[in-house]
Amino acid sequence: MTMRNRKETLLTLPLDPAAAMPLFRQLYESLRRGILSGTLAPGLRVPASRSLACELGISRNTVLNAYEQLLAEGYLEGKVGSGTYVPRTLPEEMIQVRATAPPARPALRKRRALSRRGELLVQASAPVPRSSGVPRPFRPGVPALDAFPFETWMRLVARYHRRPPRHLLSYDHAAGYAPLRKAIAGHLGPARAVHCDPEQVLVITGSQQGIDLTARILLDPGDKAWIEDPGYRSAVAALRGAGVNLVPVPVDQSGLDVAAGSARCPDARLAYVTPSHQYPLGVTMSLSRRLALLDWAGRANAWVVEDDYDSEFRYAGRPLAALQGLDRDGRVIYLGTFSKVLFPSLRLGYLVVPPDLVDAFVAARAAIDRQTSTLMQAVVADFINEGHFLRHIRRMRTLYSERQETLLRAAQRDLGGALEVCPCATGLHLMGWLGDRRGDQKASQAAAQAGVEAPPLSSYCLERRERGGLLLGYAGSDGRQIRDAVRRLESVLCHA
Repeated sequence: MTMRNRKETLLTLPLDPAAAMPLFRQLYESLRRGILSGTLAPGLRVPASRSLACELGISRNTVLNAYEQLLAEGYLEGKVGSGTYVPRTLPEEMIQVRATAPPARPALRKRRALSRRGELLVQASAPVPRSSGVPRPFRPGVPALDAFPFETWMRLVARYHRRPPRHLLSYDHAAGYAPLRKAIAGHLGPARAVHCDPEQVLVITGSQQGIDLTARILLDPGDKAWIEDPGYRSAVAALRGAGVNLVPVPVDQSGLDVAAGSARCPDARLAYVTPSHQYPLGVTMSLSRRLALLDWAGRANAWVVEDDYDSEFRYAGRPLAALQGLDRDGRVIYLGTFSKVLFPSLRLGYLVVPPDLVDAFVAARAAIDRQTSTLMQAVVADFINEGHFLRHIRRMRTLYSERQETLLRAAQRDLGGALEVCPCATGLHLMGWLGDRRGDQKASQAAAQAGVEAPPLSSYCLERRERGGLLLGYAGSDGRQIRDAVRRLESVLCHA
């Protein structure tokens, strides 16, 4: 670049004395941009500070301050007795890898070998669809995010994030933040009739981790486990991923058919159940079935995983007592989650394990995942201890009851015999039974094309069922959205 071109370039530097940014900083930014863009080429000698000050009509100190900053950061370099130059190698080039074409890679005709466990995990997770993004009506498992007390929540979050206590910034006990474990135990006693001390509570990263952790500790590959059919798909994936052989056990109006399970596989090592609100059918396990299940577990030296995922929300009478409260032999591992009560992305759940298993579960958790975010655990502990948790649950019971009633009225009015939607005293979703023999997979796909997310019952089944149905999660949609979604269903189910 000639001396003339260099002067013309520098004379056009945008400087505004009236701007809030100091002049030396404006000059620094302009010179830096010119160097990075190549307008001021590598090896170029820049004017002396006195000369540039005269050319731009600014003070020499302004130029000196800008030059000093650029020299300190490596955008200029001084040569004794020669002047100041744009360097050949810029700071960005010293700390970043230049973008070059990647080396040619050999074409892989097939996936390279995984471990046996890796293959099991891939195969187990493949059929489990993962819903993500903004929920559409009627995606199951979504709480009323529009009614969550975010102002209260953010006040609690700010309490810890503005000036976090040092002990919350370090590693914590693998079992979880002690005040949260105590708060969970204090809530579960009166609310769910769960018998436990805080020492039996482990804070985990959601229900999925609880099932996986239990399978790792209590089951060996090849062991057999009862699974509700239809049942929770992610539990199927977690158990299959651990190498467990699943035994599907039918579910009727009284819950898991224990007699059928005993006939099919009396020597199973574990049973996974959702007794308070069976997923997805919504039925409640009768007392006689609960006692029979515990009796079988004692005789078979087996374990029972009780997934109590949304039983806080019961709309008729008090919430039912948990199966764990009936257990006298320490056979039940109780699993709970905050995903349905608060919000799913929180990724917080908990296990209540028999006293003799606590050390094993804590050791395994430490080896696998160390801990869940202590800051978020502290926020949830305060949310519970200050009474916000129970107030939120009470408000949501009223709101969800109203939303369920809205869905039932709209379905009765618009869906006729195409979809029989049955009421349920618990939970966040209803079953809609198809009125004809059409496949629920096709019905679900048609609903999705109309903007309605209603999973087919058959996707939750290990064995074929005669009658198809759709799951309708109503909690996450307001009345207008529910009525609109029902009309969309009517357009694809009644006029197909």
